[in-house]
Amino acid sequence: MAATTSNFAQRSGALASEAQAWISGNLVGILVAAAIGIAIALAMLAIRSLGCKLLVRVGTDPHWPALFARALAKTKIYFIVLTSAQLVAGHADTPPALMEFIHFGFVIAAFLQAAIWARELILGYIARRTGDEEQSTLASAIGIIRLLVTVTLFAIAIILILDNLGVNVTGLIAGLGIGGIAIGLAAQGIFSDLFAALSIIFDKPFRRGDAITFDQHSGTVERIGLKSTRIRSVNGEELIVSNAELLKSRLQNMTRLEHRRAQIPLSLVYQTPTEQLAALPAELKAIVDRQPEAKFDRAHLVKFAPSSLDFELVFHVESRSLEDFLAAREAVMLDILRRLAELDIQLAYPSQASFTAAPDGRLIMPYPPEGGPD
Repeated sequence: MAATTSNFAQRSGALASEAQAWISGNLVGILVAAAIGIAIALAMLAIRSLGCKLLVRVGTDPHWPALFARALAKTKIYFIVLTSAQLVAGHADTPPALMEFIHFGFVIAAFLQAAIWARELILGYIARRTGDEEQSTLASAIGIIRLLVTVTLFAIAIILILDNLGVNVTGLIAGLGIGGIAIGLAAQGIFSDLFAALSIIFDKPFRRGDAITFDQHSGTVERIGLKSTRIRSVNGEELIVSNAELLKSRLQNMTRLEHRRAQIPLSLVYQTPTEQLAALPAELKAIVDRQPEAKFDRAHLVKFAPSSLDFELVFHVESRSLEDFLAAREAVMLDILRRLAELDIQLAYPSQASFTAAPDGRLIMPYPPEGGPD
């Protein structure tokens, strides 16, 4: 212990003597380098101050100018000082021991500062993508993302610092990789739901308050958590579905629909005159056009059914409200019944006619012809 202390004292004394000799023998070069270093530091401080002013001007909205402004505002003083020293030290005939010390400090400061900048940009981008979700349903997920990003970036920075300082980090990287694989396998289900929650954050298939349909269930999203999503079904009960299973299903987001499609089949009797059949699409279009929110699509004779002539009417209701859609469809159907009654067109119902064959094979009616004998 005494020998170590004595050795450290000797090295410190030697370094002090070397520094004193360097200062006394190269005073002009040191002053010039110091002036240049101060100018570089002031320029970097000005850039940092510009980022702070820009951040105040644009506010905290997660847009790209605000993201870069916030990153510049996070520039640390120690990084500015050590960067200036690193840039000018070589021009002042700095002793090797002092150069090594400055380089050592610059490497640490540079990688830590890079981790801080990357953290601000990544978290700002996440906030930009999530919008107001951070303040509502996914605050816990955002907190975990921040923690994971921070730990990952600073772990990478520490490994790079050690590697640049000559430390063998191969074993450390292998150990971290094996540990990460073990943790991932042990918590596979949890991470599956967590990544599904992250997918909901970025892809936004639905949000809280959206009406969705999945796997023959329908309801309104009430809460999106780290592991599960809670949905209030149309029957009133609460459905709790894991995020991973929910994203595997085919989802229909009814809140984002632009219009609703109505398809009404019409079955007419075969006795309907051909002229009335040809004029019927125009009649149906006129009926649909009378509804303010309905938009006619098509109406055609589509099928010769066993007991009817089948028409198909298709129109759209330009409203997201289910009540508006049902009201418009009901009004169209009632108008169709009225107009068919006015045109004396009958709707068909399932029926079947039987014919009897004579001994010679001719078909005869099952009833006497009109005016003939009973």
